[in-house]
Amino acid sequence: MTELARTIEALLFIAPEPLEVATLQDITEESPAMIARALDEIATRHAADTGLELAEVAGGWALRTRADLAPACDRLRARPREDRLSPAALETLAVVAYLEPVTRREVGRLRGVDVDSTVGSLLDRGLIEEADRPQSGPVTYRTTTLFLERFGLARRGDLPTLERFELTGPEAQALRARLQQADLIAEAETGDG
Repeated sequence: MTELARTIEALLFIAPEPLEVATLQDITEESPAMIARALDEIATRHAADTGLELAEVAGGWALRTRADLAPACDRLRARPREDRLSPAALETLAVVAYLEPVTRREVGRLRGVDVDSTVGSLLDRGLIEEADRPQSGPVTYRTTTLFLERFGLARRGDLPTLERFELTGPEAQALRARLQQADLIAEAETGDG
């Protein structure tokens, strides 16, 4: 396969809509004849025994799945989109949920790391929102209705208590102290046995 055909194939793969020959010319800086040859190469490569085909549609060219594979493709499209959160995002979301309204700085101090990008991601996903944007001072954040829906909560007060979670591992003491300082768990009783 020529370099031009490989390039056009990649462009067709990422394009959200069919690409006109003029657009392909502009991007590749090749003549219409060279574009036509490259398109022939791509069509040959995606012969009847592959899952993709080159199709001339809507005034341009598109790389698409074959029509006979539509049932399998439709089943994939029908599946609910899994939008998994990273451990960092879950931790940040938990801090916001338990302390809301809370500032980025407070979340970062409790987690012990910079949380700017994680807070931005949670805002983009609609799981948290600005609670207050004062003229002076930091913005505070709270969870959203979408958060309640996604986590099966009727209201914000339905979060499980933190008392029932056992804190273990090397960072347990530091985390326990942070949670106690934020009044989210009671201080452990001290005694001789």
